[in-house]
Amino acid sequence: MISEQVWGDTRVLWDYHQMGHALRPCSVGIGLGSHDLGVADAAVAAYHNGVVPLLLFTGASSPTTRERMPRGEAVHYRERALELGVPSSAVLVEPKARNTGENIRFSKAVLEEARVEVSSVLLISKPYEERRAYATARKLWPEVEIVSASSPMSLSQYVDSIGDDRLVIDMLVGALQRLLIYPAQGFMIHEPVPDDVLEAYERLCLAGFTSRLIPSG
Repeated sequence: MISEQVWGDTRVLWDYHQMGHALRPCSVGIGLGSHDLGVADAAVAAYHNGVVPLLLFTGASSPTTRERMPRGEAVHYRERALELGVPSSAVLVEPKARNTGENIRFSKAVLEEARVEVSSVLLISKPYEERRAYATARKLWPEVEIVSASSPMSLSQYVDSIGDDRLVIDMLVGALQRLLIYPAQGFMIHEPVPDDVLEAYERLCLAGFTSRLIPSG
């Protein structure tokens, strides 16, 4: 059983990871590849609602997605978008990126090659990776405005969609660790982390939710 304290700390991290950006028209929507087809669904919704005129899906495959998405994350996202009524002409694919930094750098290169003028990006990720995606994009693509977005859902809804309580908590903890250590490595801009978020993170680490942490040293 997961305690109420753990769930309370998890909600603190969940709320922090979400940026709360209001959707507004952007030059392109970029969907960051993962195990979660909800990213593609959120991108398609933005397209159908007129928020973006073009979608770009980015991502190769990983050990966690290879079985579910054998053709690669970006390709499966594109197939999902076409199923949901987005015309092929409105979908670009970047099939090589294997981390968030490559997602951004390789997507930028694809758009430049396609001669798409980009002044703003709707960056669509998993709900708990909004802030990490934003901080990475601001570091690697500072000349464009970034609007960070994800599927609109609560923590409980997301846990239900994944079906593994502990895994979700581990992923939230891992995402927070990267926000703490990656700026010094040049991977993203620094995002201030409030004390209550740090305290919740530390308690979750002590409680053993550490499978997605990068080992120190």
